[in-house]
Amino acid sequence: MSTPSDDQPNPTTPAADPAPRPSRRVFTAEYKLAILTEYENAPNGEKGAILRREGLYSSHVIEWARARDAGTLTHRPADPAAPSKRPKKTAEQLELEELRRRNAKLEADLTKTKLALDIMGKAHALLEELSESADNATPPTTS
Repeated sequence: MSTPSDDQPNPTTPAADPAPRPSRRVFTAEYKLAILTEYENAPNGEKGAILRREGLYSSHVIEWARARDAGTLTHRPADPAAPSKRPKKTAEQLELEELRRRNAKLEADLTKTKLALDIMGKAHALLEELSESADNATPPTTS
């Protein structure tokens, strides 16, 4: 009789997963434009069939349409090794972002300080009132 550990590999060992790690699909601009054209020209009942056939999500089409409308989707071949080109921020933009972050933090700190001072003022008034009532109270007499 065999034990369960003899029949099945240990799931904690790296050799237990024979499937290679999946790689992210890369779509060329030509493919994206072709799918966009086909999708937009299809009647409403067939748009989902196009997505299923190609293994795409509606978010792909939405993102590609936005890129096309913004002018960033061209017939250039996609280079997956090239890093994505984001416009670099100027020194003024970076400084403005930092100042806005500092301003938001300082405003939050100011709000906390105002709340603490309000609570301390109320506590002081309460203690003063208790002190005055203790001074005016007559001690109880025993008979």
